Amino acid sequence: MNISSIAVKELREQTGAGLMDCKKALTESDGSLQKAIDILRQKGLAMASKKAGREASDGTIASYIHIDKLGVLVEVNCETDFVAKTDEFRLLVKDIAMQIAAANPPYLKRNDVPASVIEKEKEIYASQIAGKPPHVAEKIIEGRLEKFYTDSCLMDQIFIKDPEQKKKVKDIITEKIARLGENIVVKRFARFQLGEKC
Repeated sequence: MNISSIAVKELREQTGAGLMDCKKALTESDGSLQKAIDILRQKGLAMASKKAGREASDGTIASYIHIDKLGVLVEVNCETDFVAKTDEFRLLVKDIAMQIAAANPPYLKRNDVPASVIEKEKEIYASQIAGKPPHVAEKIIEGRLEKFYTDSCLMDQIFIKDPEQKKKVKDIITEKIARLGENIVVKRFARFQLGEKC
């Protein structure tokens, strides 16, 4: 099949993928732009999972201040200074800072939640569903714990700029890993609100 350079250009603009990757994806999808996008996303996400183990020691620290009443500092790492200076990476860091400001997550990821907090949550849920059969109670507790993680852990939160898509922050980061070709890690953050107790 003959793939036009216009189709390749359009796919490249939409996905940021390389020229040859775009041409291969269009050939594979018989010229369908939407199918080609799906093919590139699948390949990109597979590549992203391979990159996730690589060391990310470069990056940036960014701040976000909201009406002089709320401030966020966040450190996001990548593998090279080259990627750290790209507009796409910097926009991602800014979006993450805004997410922290808006959603106020107490934890970065699930592993950061102390076991004592998880046990306390389970006790509360169990007391709310007393009398249910054990197998039903277990499923309800599991579901509520999942909701707790979605509310409390930055990486599990629904991305505020994309609520209809139901993408989580970790999904947005995975997509950027696929597009930029480097591992990206949110290392730490701090959120300050005027008048709050330390």
